[in-house]
Amino acid sequence: MKFSEFERSLEAPAPPATLHLALQALWWDAKGDWDKAHECAQAEEGDPSCDWVHAYLHRKEGDASNAGYWYRQAGKPVAKAPLTDEWRTIVQALIA
Repeated sequence: MKFSEFERSLEAPAPPATLHLALQALWWDAKGDWDKAHECAQAEEGDPSCDWVHAYLHRKEGDASNAGYWYRQAGKPVAKAPLTDEWRTIVQALIA
């Protein structure tokens, strides 16, 4: 899947079933459903992709300490970029 296809999928009522849970979480986040996004990210704790998205979601929520924990779990540095840039970076990395 290309980034443009992922963006177009946001027009649907639900994410493509074939998407990894981390991408499903980012899909729900883009649709404004933080709780559903968090549920998807939590479903596979220990998977570095899900942990990275989990970190992003807690950063977005404003919970810096919890976000820091999940960035460490994912093996990623704490993001400093605007949230929209981080979202795009994660999506692009996970669909690559």
